[in-house]
Amino acid sequence: MGSLILLAILAADPDGAALYRERCAACHDAPGQTRAPSASALKMMSPENVVRALETGLMREQGSALTLPQKRAIAEAVTGKISSAKISAPACADSKKPFSPTEADWNGWGNGLENTRFQRNPGLTAAQLPRLKLKWAFAYADTFTANGQPSIVGGRLFVASANRNIYSLDARTGCQYWSFESEAPVRTAITVVNVKGSRPSAFFGDRRGNIYAVDASNGELLWKKKSMDHPRAGITGAPVFYGAALFVPVTAGEEGAAIDPKYECCTGRGGVVAFDGAGKKLWQAYSIPEQPRIVEKNSSGTPVWGPSGASIWSAPTIDPEKQAVYVATGDNFTHPDSKTSDAILAFSLKTGDMLWSRQLLAGDVFSTACVTPTKQGCPDNAGPDFDFGSSPILIKLANGMRALVIGQKSGIVHAIDPDNQGAILWQTRVGRGGVLGGVQWGSAYDGKRVFVAVSDVSFKEFSLGRGGTRVLDPKLGGGLFALDPATGAKIWSTPAPPICGDRPNCSPAQSAAVSAIPGAVFSGSLDGHLRAYSSADGKIIWDFDTAREFAAVNGAGKGGSMDGPGPVISGGMVFVNSGYGSFGGLPGNVLLALSIDGK
Repeated sequence: MGSLILLAILAADPDGAALYRERCAACHDAPGQTRAPSASALKMMSPENVVRALETGLMREQGSALTLPQKRAIAEAVTGKISSAKISAPACADSKKPFSPTEADWNGWGNGLENTRFQRNPGLTAAQLPRLKLKWAFAYADTFTANGQPSIVGGRLFVASANRNIYSLDARTGCQYWSFESEAPVRTAITVVNVKGSRPSAFFGDRRGNIYAVDASNGELLWKKKSMDHPRAGITGAPVFYGAALFVPVTAGEEGAAIDPKYECCTGRGGVVAFDGAGKKLWQAYSIPEQPRIVEKNSSGTPVWGPSGASIWSAPTIDPEKQAVYVATGDNFTHPDSKTSDAILAFSLKTGDMLWSRQLLAGDVFSTACVTPTKQGCPDNAGPDFDFGSSPILIKLANGMRALVIGQKSGIVHAIDPDNQGAILWQTRVGRGGVLGGVQWGSAYDGKRVFVAVSDVSFKEFSLGRGGTRVLDPKLGGGLFALDPATGAKIWSTPAPPICGDRPNCSPAQSAAVSAIPGAVFSGSLDGHLRAYSSADGKIIWDFDTAREFAAVNGAGKGGSMDGPGPVISGGMVFVNSGYGSFGGLPGNVLLALSIDGK
């Protein structure tokens, strides 16, 4: 593990440390090239959660050949802990007080069916933003990542965590109404709906592909269903409720398994599943219509299946006018490549039939095996891994036309016509792109401009294996752009401030989703800073460093890199998660609530 090796591992049971080096180091010692968290990030987990990940979680394939004592030895080695204890916030005194949605809410991922990530009624003005200060913080126990975007409904905050707990907190004080434990970690935003004939329901999905409905007032489980039958199906994008149906995006989830040459990669396909409010499945649609078949054998003699992949990582976008649901897809895992990977797909709201598809990059076939030293199992002629992690934004232009606007990991922002089979309207390059580059998690639209943040994270030093180093480049990456929604022309651009200095694990990359209010746009960075920019000219009007220790309402917490979810604005307050220990970033575990003068 080189310069990042943990003192805890050196002092732990030698068998656990040896097993880690043999079984785990290839990915966890190369956090910038895989989706695996770094060794320093694993230190923030509990041993129980590490064992759970190896037994039934995302790492079950890697843990299948290990005995339970071996798993425990690895868990204690990487965390440096023997046991852990949960922490909870003070209970709210008025826990039975009813609540109802308001116009100031931020409900779900994109704050509306169009996924604009815009708050029209923020309860504060752009001129007041320099006075934003911390009001309260909440710490997620036993995790190195805070990657579940909160929702605010009727003054209550709903947020999921990587420690498998979902919380309902008071937005003003941070006191806790309830918590609910899921089967697997959850990173989706939560959608809260008053379902006809039922109690107010909070909907979310977990990394194992389960979709949940819990009573939003008390956290009681109403129902739980499997989204798709594939054992590696997962949910990272937020579900969206419209009419009488819940639309759930599904990932294929075999990128990590592909690293094992004995694994029959890959049979999973992304998709969308519709449920009614009571949990009855209405329809299921795949992102790749063709069923996978055996197409060849790899160098180990293991059958290879295809086509596969085209995961849907982000929240769907709803178009009531066309009665359509739009989703963005990822790359293929194996050959043959499909025409629906790296694409925008339109499905019928009522039947799930595919109405049209528009592929924006062909031939992108990629898996985690492509970043290992041997590359065994990596597809021939592997693609650049330029899939979509963002949701399409549905926009009505001044000339009466409509557009779906979306950024890609290629560094290109696309606009396509939802009323003409997804015909391309314009394309604008804002970054150079890369596996972790380009536009990662989401853009915003305020009615006049599209705001796009760029990752393009880079490494100053990188080498694999024990003794290797992984040093984020503190000077390359980042930047925020405002684009004309009609033409794609750049209205302004603001480079990332060069503030990393000697801070370790620091990068100016702006991977997190952005959010907007009238007059301002918010963007978080891997350097741990949350900034507000003038929407008129891109000038930075407020800057808050989250990469530090916080006294939380439920103990101590620590901020870090900001990646994945974006800030949420409601009721005169800004809520944001801080901490993202993957890809070499700064681990952390806090939810921060900010208000004018901290009042």
